[in-house]
Amino acid sequence: MKDAIAVIDIGMTNKKVAIYDENLKQLEARYQTFDPVPVKNCQTHDLAAMESWFIDELRQTAAMYPIRAITISTHGATFVCVGEDGMPSVPCVYYTHEPGDAFHNAFYARFGNPETLQEETGTPYFKALINPAKGILFAQEQFPEGFRRTKYILNYPQYWGYRFTGQIGAENTYVGCHSYLWDWNRGTWSNVAKGLNITHLLPAELKHSWDVLGPISDSFAKATGLVPDTLVTMGIHDSNASLLPHFAKKGQQGFVLNSTGTWCVIMNPVEHYGFKKDELGKVVFFNQSAFGTPVKTAIFLGGYEYETWYKLIQKLHRRQDLPPYRSELYRSILAERKVFLLPELTTGSGQFPRSKPRIVEDGVAYSYHDIMAGKCVPPCFSDYEKAFAVLRISLVMQTLTALERTGLEPGQEVYTEGGFRKNEAYNSLLSAALQDNPLALTDIAEATAFGAAMTAKMALTGNSLEDLKNDFTVEYQQVPKASFPDLIPYREMWCTFAEKED
Repeated sequence: MKDAIAVIDIGMTNKKVAIYDENLKQLEARYQTFDPVPVKNCQTHDLAAMESWFIDELRQTAAMYPIRAITISTHGATFVCVGEDGMPSVPCVYYTHEPGDAFHNAFYARFGNPETLQEETGTPYFKALINPAKGILFAQEQFPEGFRRTKYILNYPQYWGYRFTGQIGAENTYVGCHSYLWDWNRGTWSNVAKGLNITHLLPAELKHSWDVLGPISDSFAKATGLVPDTLVTMGIHDSNASLLPHFAKKGQQGFVLNSTGTWCVIMNPVEHYGFKKDELGKVVFFNQSAFGTPVKTAIFLGGYEYETWYKLIQKLHRRQDLPPYRSELYRSILAERKVFLLPELTTGSGQFPRSKPRIVEDGVAYSYHDIMAGKCVPPCFSDYEKAFAVLRISLVMQTLTALERTGLEPGQEVYTEGGFRKNEAYNSLLSAALQDNPLALTDIAEATAFGAAMTAKMALTGNSLEDLKNDFTVEYQQVPKASFPDLIPYREMWCTFAEKED
């Protein structure tokens, strides 16, 4: 083996160090989780423990493989304030922290109404601190002394690049991911960034994900045993990384990626930036691809909703198995149109921000919280298999709305990857609903880490993304178009309930 690549892949739950060879074959992957550190009633990332683990894992793998490049992929909506000493000057707060309505209202009173900001920055209204600009304002207010000592504000991938190299930088996939910090039309830092008075703390220019941030520092080389000329790329936002294999194989447009996991992220690479008037105020936004091009995006917490509801169902029945898919049961539920499972367990996180999590059955609403507390059980939940069917149908309903909001057009292929690839009911119903769009399941098991590894190979070889298309294979397994004649009428009723607050 000539060159190996180390991918630091940082999810909200799992952190991973994966090693790839020069042919983009994953050789091994190591995983770890880290408990949050409580600070001022906030959960914060344990950056020190994570760094120690990364160093230990790189030291071990460097003794086994000729690592010549490191690349970093991370979840979104996270930044780190860095002081003169090169260490975090402010705790790195989880983006799931909810500061309350008064905070959000004050933010928009200061910087502009949500729809105007969405139009300018491609960023929708999210609760919690899912918008980094809100996270920065929160840091200014809650940790003023630490913020005054801040020399740099670095996006999460580039923070880790800084720790490895001592160099600062920024790249477009993270800046352009619902941050409120980037003005799409002017191609510069937004009025929100200027209003926060932070532009002097941000890197001066945006690079590409495959550009080299720098070689590792002497201290990092000594700590890990890596050779001193090991390069570190700029890093990449995780959802954007998962687009790269398809860009290489299919080109940069003409498909929609349905990336499923804790967050279901539906991404449509489009030619032009811009919203239709009826899209403003909805949870639809624009990512920047690794090429700086617009990717119309809609998200919802599909994996989280699925896991939370199915654990509740399993608890009620004292069972651990997942029931099989029987199409007759689904046809019956759709035809009767009597029972509906509605989002959102995390208010304002998805496509139906007004909806409260509940079951509506025969016109009676059963709230998730009442079911959880044992105050009531909807009749459908007395049937283990039916309860799961109603849950899986709900995921399809949310996916269809997200696909529409990304501008899905007839003939575009839709690719599902991630956890829901194995959900036969979900994919059968989704394919049936998309009569004008081929639906395929991909065989890319860890698309985020794989896409990140591609950027490192580009940096090592100087090759373009297109040059890598023959280095790997992707199987696109077509999902047959089954017949569910009552799916659309059911969806109309489901959406009517989901648009209501109760």
